[in-house]
Amino acid sequence: MRYPDKTEFDKANSFGLGNPNEAYAQYFDGQSYLNALTEFGKAPLFLANVTFEPGTRNHWHVHHADKGGGQILICTAGEGWYQEEGKPAQELKEGSVVVIPQGVKHWHGAKKDSWFSHISLEVPGENCSNEWLEAVSENEYNALG
Repeated sequence: MRYPDKTEFDKANSFGLGNPNEAYAQYFDGQSYLNALTEFGKAPLFLANVTFEPGTRNHWHVHHADKGGGQILICTAGEGWYQEEGKPAQELKEGSVVVIPQGVKHWHGAKKDSWFSHISLEVPGENCSNEWLEAVSENEYNALG
């Protein structure tokens, strides 16, 4: 469901807005928020609810690992986009699940006219790292529905 209005979105965003995502702001175009659902280093998996204001998206990036690794997105509220390099963008809606293998260049974020949240799960692996790349161009993003 599209949520252009934050008040209505807040009612649907059951995992909470969290705080401005200042630590990773340089890798996002627009404002995002991060709400940790597990404490990093104290749970076997780190889970966070990431919220994107309308039009916000992260830059192209790759999750690297020698073994295992990658990312899983569980979409919880609003509507957004996910795109792998060389493939068409996929619409994301509440209930969408995206499994992103390690080594795949991709980006994700909100539609232009909707708030969007997903839970991000970093898949455990050996020697995991994240490589942030270029921003999604305005032309690429604006060409989406």
